[in-house]
Amino acid sequence: MRARFLPLALAVLLGGCGVPADEVPRPVRVPPGPFPVPVTVSPTTSEGRVDETLCFVRDDRMVRVLRRTDSLPSVDVHLQHLLAGPGAQERDDGLSSALTGTVTLAGARLDGGVAEVDVRAVGDETGRNDGVLAFGQIVCTLTARGDVDRVSFRRAGQPLDVPRADGSLTREPLTAADYAVLTLDR
Repeated sequence: MRARFLPLALAVLLGGCGVPADEVPRPVRVPPGPFPVPVTVSPTTSEGRVDETLCFVRDDRMVRVLRRTDSLPSVDVHLQHLLAGPGAQERDDGLSSALTGTVTLAGARLDGGVAEVDVRAVGDETGRNDGVLAFGQIVCTLTARGDVDRVSFRRAGQPLDVPRADGSLTREPLTAADYAVLTLDR
């Protein structure tokens, strides 16, 4: 008798251990944070919650670098991070920037999915011919954001002719595909 009663008793007890069913869906509340985020830290990655992509240069090619930040910065601040150049560890890894002495920027703003970059001056004060890489770094960096599809450049309120990787000039908004041949996978 005990052998038959034991499975029945277990079934009754275990049946009461589940989550009760609701008649209608109910909202789920997020528990208070912060939440632990598994982070794989590489030499070019610092702690944070959001990936910020910056495109730097190694051997005349662009390399995407991920930095971790607490929140995604505005387009203008993201561009300022790019203009600041690679950090010490990134420089030790052979990364540099083609922007120094090539392009002087006044700022950037987001209009729909287009990042509009205001260019103050384009020049070559360093003796380097990095115009294509400089504009490529900006486009590669900004289009890595989820809210930017294309990047346009303006000077004094007018569209600016910008070089693509194939050497052609355009006033049209650019995408990362315009510089894909110059981009290395890390």
